[in-house]
Amino acid sequence: MSSNKKQLPSYRNRIGYHGGLLGGVGLIASMAIVIADVETRSAIAEAKANDQKASLEQVIPASIHSNDLLADVLLIPDANGKEKKVFLARDDSGKVTAAAYEMVGYGYAGEITLIMGVDHEGKILGVRTLAHSETPGLGDKIEIAKNDWVLSFEGKSLGNPSVEQWGVKKDNGIFDQFTGATITPRSYVKIVKSGLDFFSQHQTEIVESDAPTSTDPTLDEMGNPTTAAPSAPAKTGRNANASDVVPNVMGKLSHDS
Repeated sequence: MSSNKKQLPSYRNRIGYHGGLLGGVGLIASMAIVIADVETRSAIAEAKANDQKASLEQVIPASIHSNDLLADVLLIPDANGKEKKVFLARDDSGKVTAAAYEMVGYGYAGEITLIMGVDHEGKILGVRTLAHSETPGLGDKIEIAKNDWVLSFEGKSLGNPSVEQWGVKKDNGIFDQFTGATITPRSYVKIVKSGLDFFSQHQTEIVESDAPTSTDPTLDEMGNPTTAAPSAPAKTGRNANASDVVPNVMGKLSHDS
């Protein structure tokens, strides 16, 4: 009695066939991932650049510069030897009118990252919190969306107030502390003060930095213009691309003291 069941080709029973089949599937999957990465990379880079630009606009007024802040960046080593990106604002003559950069310190619940803008004389133009994990309802008042406390730094400098008054009122300083939360504002004031110290140490280097010689956009591997224009080497330091923006992080629920 003959069987109507078809027999599979003998090569399908070989180990090599199954290995090749799995390898082919893996290759196709890998190619799909690469294609997806290429397709989304430019969109992600553009989104990051837009976020960075939005943060810069909050600490450097548009009225004091006519250049692209993302395209005019100076790299300066900080106290730990790490290169800090300093975004430069220039007027129509190319003169540096202000600078903006990020500062990082520790609050009650973890790291606090802020961005601050300082004019060419060392006076604070604006401060905004980029990331933190402070106690919701207490320490999170360092966010402009929750409280206008960070606005109290505007117009301040190393000489105004005096060094002794660069602190919260509980420590005989001029800045308010939060009800039920002293550590967070105390730490924040310290971070901002260290940012002014950084500017003071590198003021000449920043203010006398040469303007970029070209504003033509660079092209990516697909021939499309990138989101930020290249910068020529500055008089001191090195130029860099825009840094990533860290989103606000809501954190731990423990009480600040």
